[in-house]
Amino acid sequence: MTKDLTKLWAGGMRRLLAIQNRAARTALREAGLRASDAQAMWLGAQAAAAAPAAAEKTQPRPTPSGAPMRESRVGPRAAAWAAGEWQRAEHLPKGASRALPYGLYLPPDRPTAGMPVVVMLHGCKQTMDSFAEGTRMNLLADRHGFAVVYPEQSVQAHPHQCWHWYDARQSAGGGEAAAIVSLVDTLVEEHGFDRSRVYLAGLSAGAGLASLLAMRAPGRFAALALHSGPAFGEARSGVAALDVMRRGLHHDPAALVENELAGRQHPGMPALIVQGGNDAVVAPVNADQLTTQFLHLNGLADGEGVRQGVVAHEHDADGYTIHDYLRDGASVVRFCRVDALDHAWSGGDDTVPFHSSTGPDASTMIWDFFETQRRADADTAFDDELAQGAG
Repeated sequence: MTKDLTKLWAGGMRRLLAIQNRAARTALREAGLRASDAQAMWLGAQAAAAAPAAAEKTQPRPTPSGAPMRESRVGPRAAAWAAGEWQRAEHLPKGASRALPYGLYLPPDRPTAGMPVVVMLHGCKQTMDSFAEGTRMNLLADRHGFAVVYPEQSVQAHPHQCWHWYDARQSAGGGEAAAIVSLVDTLVEEHGFDRSRVYLAGLSAGAGLASLLAMRAPGRFAALALHSGPAFGEARSGVAALDVMRRGLHHDPAALVENELAGRQHPGMPALIVQGGNDAVVAPVNADQLTTQFLHLNGLADGEGVRQGVVAHEHDADGYTIHDYLRDGASVVRFCRVDALDHAWSGGDDTVPFHSSTGPDASTMIWDFFETQRRADADTAFDDELAQGAG
């Protein structure tokens, strides 16, 4: 096997990105490579491809004729299997000292004018590539015709590439949130994306930053999805953030929302919350508290609980439960608890860290929720007002 692997390596990592998927799978099978060997080759190829210019564009990766769209458990996984185009670049917001790396995925053969956008915020120890591979969101983008943006935290900002979701200062999480808002505004302007259909999803620390963005910039996003995310409003330091993750909030969740708003009228934010019942990193109580917070933020609950007249549906499936809170027949807050899931993306590619084949496909669930949501009142005045008050 070592001889075959050396021969493949000598052939060049870049060639792996250009050859057809069918040929890649055949070559790997003939070489008898283990999944871990193929993963190392893929990550090496990705690093080599990303090294040159910051704004490098990779060539479209067509699906082989007749081959089904599916994940691969060896070699280039879902991000490379999708038929569209990756664009890698860095965005430097006005007045910022550090650029924000990001990847943009565009589905093939579709005009970008009027196209919806999903912004994906990875968790700690993840990159734009691993998040795309594990969630397989690009395959859904091909199927449904939306763009996907993957902002990436740099190792210079945090050694484990964690977002500073708990620290709203401009030098930390507040600045990261502002950079993402600036990136979204720039991409909407450049590509003509539908401003009323920009969506936000995050995993773990990425979900924490998504909550901060939902509070600070609701005019930019039509809905958000929080997967394995911490409840917000209480942590102000790394130590306090760990305490919230492990034990949940010590104060009333709705009261913390009001403290964050400081008397301002929030326009509301539809939210999907996904949580594993066996999560030992972010305790499941966080999801219960997040549900309370977003029910309150959307005017569906008060200090006494869910408001009278709000319709709540519970759906029990094999290994998971969905709670839907409806207004005028439409879901505004949805909570999915996956019993056997640990700290990982539900229904993802389990060969990628922090993704699990356990549970329903979270990516599909997220798009199903997003697809019906619109930010018809895409007014950014509220966002700017909150940003000016950020400490």
